[in-house]
Amino acid sequence: MFTRIDHVGIACRDLDATAEFYRTAFGFEVAHEEVNEEQGVREAMLRVNGTDDGGASYLQLLEPTREDSPVAKFLAKNGEGVHHVAFGTSDVAGAAGAIGGRGVRVLDAEPRHGTMDSLITFLHPKDCGGVLTELVQARGATGGDGGER
Repeated sequence: MFTRIDHVGIACRDLDATAEFYRTAFGFEVAHEEVNEEQGVREAMLRVNGTDDGGASYLQLLEPTREDSPVAKFLAKNGEGVHHVAFGTSDVAGAAGAIGGRGVRVLDAEPRHGTMDSLITFLHPKDCGGVLTELVQARGATGGDGGER
């Protein structure tokens, strides 16, 4: 059902400075950047490595673009740091249905648009050991291959 850790989301107040830290300290480069108006964030994906399924693992940096966004609220409450963990799958709807059938609350009734044209859904952190968990189907991922972003 799951093929990799797709990414770890990190909430930050200054995306450019945080990306520079990861470039300088770890050698990670920004592979993709976009603004997600719906979620109220500017985000950057830093590729960590490729995976056996043809996909990749990333760090996702999240900077709020407005005060009422979920990431802005997270920063106000918790400060900068890990916001969520995301698992890659070739079938986000199927994975969400299977997990929902095991008693885990799925926060999105239908998968929605995510970074780099992916499909995503979130799971309730109270059902996942306190961790906001995202399921990600990379663009073009079908039939269990994971797909490259």
